Amino acid sequence: MSVRLSVYTLLNRLQSVLNAAARSIAGLRRSDHVTDTLASFHWLRAPERINFKLAVLVYRALYGTAPRYLSDFLRRVADLPSRCRLRSATSSQLDVRPSRLVTVGDRSFVSVGPNLWNSLPDDITSASSLSVFRKKLKTHLFHQSYPDVIL
Repeated sequence: MSVRLSVYTLLNRLQSVLNAAARSIAGLRRSDHVTDTLASFHWLRAPERINFKLAVLVYRALYGTAPRYLSDFLRRVADLPSRCRLRSATSSQLDVRPSRLVTVGDRSFVSVGPNLWNSLPDDITSASSLSVFRKKLKTHLFHQSYPDVIL
């Protein structure tokens, strides 16, 4: 008998594993709060961790270091003939293709990758190298995970 688990259930399980690892490393009890410990380790929470991996994959696909089949799914707005005269053509925005299936289509790389990329600030998407991109992206996502923590 197979059980369908929601995305939220899977994220909660993953976050629980991260919390348990942080507690184990820091020597905390199961009942102790772990948020400050996660922040002190500079660990991203589960959703931001997934966004980090996905954004790095999109960056690599755009700059030719990812598999070709992923690169073929991404198109810059500036490269579209119908949009070359718009203000968005000067930005690093990606074309978001509409999907027909809300449950599966909106979770695909074709949809989620460009949406995530377009939501990032321009100083991150215009990074000169992968290492600079990763550093800026992690800082950005870290502030989303822990808005009260000052680095």
